[in-house]
Amino acid sequence: MRPLNRTQARQARTNRVSILLNDSEMRALDRYCDCYGVKNRSRLVREMLMRAVLKQFEKDSPTLFD
Repeated sequence: MRPLNRTQARQARTNRVSILLNDSEMRALDRYCDCYGVKNRSRLVREMLMRAVLKQFEKDSPTLFD
């Protein structure tokens, strides 16, 4: 394995988050991954989660004319 450069070292994922899904949620996730050819579910969930978080941050941020 090659050594990480400075940018990769700063962005290395070292924090673990675990979630539990019920049967219907898992079926829906599996179906989505099958339909859209998703091979990396962790990446999918991480990107969707961060997209929702950042969207909410943007929505909640103050604007000039508030």
